[in-house]
Amino acid sequence: MVVRQETHPGTGAGASPPEFREAVASMHAARLRPEVFCEEMPAPQRIAPFASALSADVTVDETDVGTGRIILLHDPSGNDAWEGTFRCVAYARAEIELDLITDPMLASVGWSWLTEALEAHAATYLAASGTVTRVATESFGGMADEGGTAQIEIRASWTPVVPLTAEPGTPLDLAPHVEAWGELLCTAVGLPPVPEGVAVMPSRRGQRGSVR
Repeated sequence: MVVRQETHPGTGAGASPPEFREAVASMHAARLRPEVFCEEMPAPQRIAPFASALSADVTVDETDVGTGRIILLHDPSGNDAWEGTFRCVAYARAEIELDLITDPMLASVGWSWLTEALEAHAATYLAASGTVTRVATESFGGMADEGGTAQIEIRASWTPVVPLTAEPGTPLDLAPHVEAWGELLCTAVGLPPVPEGVAVMPSRRGQRGSVR
């Protein structure tokens, strides 16, 4: 994919720095499940000097059951709230069974889907924060036959960092973070985990697979 470079209007910023370009390239190298259709999307322009974003839809039996996006922000000057110069901002929304909406553990379980996915993909991070929202919709009158629906929405941000065990000068690798976000989407819609030893096949942009 062609990397989209975003800068603050009027800052005089030129081409994006090498560390940002390398981080974006690593995002595009992530491998996602075939059910996840991922592509580049316009990134916000006023949150950080540089940003890149991906969007994804999860499709099962030709039906979209989940959607999300992940944004990489970069401020070369650093950001005290981030505790670093990079920040991942992610969103995931999925259809869930209506009776789950009243489960008092749903929010904490939803948050654990993210943290466990980051851990499973060895995506090292700091300063995670976010919210989990449950939404129920009921139909009435002429639409009463459609019944109710429910969704869970997870919004999160975290600071990706190079593992402490890495060699000095090791570049930031965003692929594990994108893959963890992809797993979050799949877990939220109820897809079973990929069996151990089964490879997720990459594919080109416009197909269901990697974000390349």
